[in-house]
Amino acid sequence: MRMRIPAKLAALSALSLFALAGLPACGGEGAKDATSAKDSGKGIKEGDKAPTFSIDSLNGQGKVAVAPGKVTLVDFWATWCEPCKKSFPKYQDLYTKYKASGLEIAAVSVDDEKGGIPDFAKTHGAKFPVGWDEGHKIADQYKPENMPSMYIVGKDGMVKHVHKGYHDGEEAEIDKEIKELL
Repeated sequence: MRMRIPAKLAALSALSLFALAGLPACGGEGAKDATSAKDSGKGIKEGDKAPTFSIDSLNGQGKVAVAPGKVTLVDFWATWCEPCKKSFPKYQDLYTKYKASGLEIAAVSVDDEKGGIPDFAKTHGAKFPVGWDEGHKIADQYKPENMPSMYIVGKDGMVKHVHKGYHDGEEAEIDKEIKELL
């Protein structure tokens, strides 16, 4: 016999397990705003040197990397994260608009397993590099507080902007921030 768990209880259980694992919760409306990243004292903040990394892409788009000399949008996300489903198409629009100018996107999944990552990327229109942070080694360096958490890294390797969660309409602000750095 199959037991049905009410949706609210299932969601709370999933968030509780995620918190127990030491990983950030999903953040959308009501999540801390970008300015709080400057003062939170946790993880990478604006003005910090961005940890560099390079992992294989799971969607055939080369490497998922942060390297000096490039403006890079580093996005920590997960397949179970509802705001991540909204952010991917918006990030793809920015990638299409600024790729020729040198924008890179490094989308780093913090899922415990990599199985659903390529399908998520395809379903949500990602043609930018999407990779898997096996063992959460990269997330341990950045310490994102919400899913998604996005860091804009300048050509000098410094974190210029931090966005916690994803909020409808936020892409206009992100567009402006990227444009100023390219």
